[in-house]
Amino acid sequence: MDRDKPPPEPHGGFAFENCLRNTALAKAGGPQGFLPPKARKTGTTIAGLIYKEGIILGADTRATDDMVVADKNCEKIHYISPNIYCCGAGVAADAEVTTQMLSSNMELHSLATGRPPRVATACRFLKQMLFRYQGHIGASLILGGVDSTGPHLYSVHPHGSTSKLPFTSMGSGAAAAIAVLEDRFQPDMELAEAQELLADAITAGVLGDLGSGSNVDLCVLTRGGAQILRPFRTPIARGQRQGRYRYRAGTSAVLSEAVAPLRLQLLDETVTGMDVD
Repeated sequence: MDRDKPPPEPHGGFAFENCLRNTALAKAGGPQGFLPPKARKTGTTIAGLIYKEGIILGADTRATDDMVVADKNCEKIHYISPNIYCCGAGVAADAEVTTQMLSSNMELHSLATGRPPRVATACRFLKQMLFRYQGHIGASLILGGVDSTGPHLYSVHPHGSTSKLPFTSMGSGAAAAIAVLEDRFQPDMELAEAQELLADAITAGVLGDLGSGSNVDLCVLTRGGAQILRPFRTPIARGQRQGRYRYRAGTSAVLSEAVAPLRLQLLDETVTGMDVD
């Protein structure tokens, strides 16, 4: 390349130079190929808000594996410290292990400093850890707590970016939940009003997203500690069966029946005595 020649000016628009490279890699890898991993669909609605005396976190209780409901009553509000809790969305295993590591580090930090951990410290640990893995840890988190400086609420994204907000929502049902919060949220709300607002926001996500469902759990955080309300609300009650769905014996006729005996040959037999002394 001629060093005296200036580099070409960049052109606008889309670039598809990697398409041929990706096709060649897929063919060179044999039957399996070098295919990029496919993103798995996850479903959750989590939300949080700051009210007059502290923080309220909320989440639904449906865990999905693609299009299958794996758990109807899972816990998505995780303990971090007595004054800090965290809601997890995305890959359940990633959110579970990430919050467990955060809780362990906050306990060690508290023992080393001799004082309760601050919410900003927990947020810094989360953002540094998630940024280190560049989004490969699929955990979207809402971190909330009350410390010596007051109530704090953070949303933490899988790539490590964070936002400090008075109210927020994440997960596949976040669009419906944030619409309710933006419409009715007010600063310095009373506890009962704030609980109903957050429960309505989670309910909107439950009714508007197939990946969210079952119950609504809440966690109220104040200077005096945390209170878990599980479940706080059941938006859709389980219905009763209206009839029997079992077929009577003999409904399907047996056309033929054959019994084939298995011819087995004993190759080795060993008898081991048991020591009873």
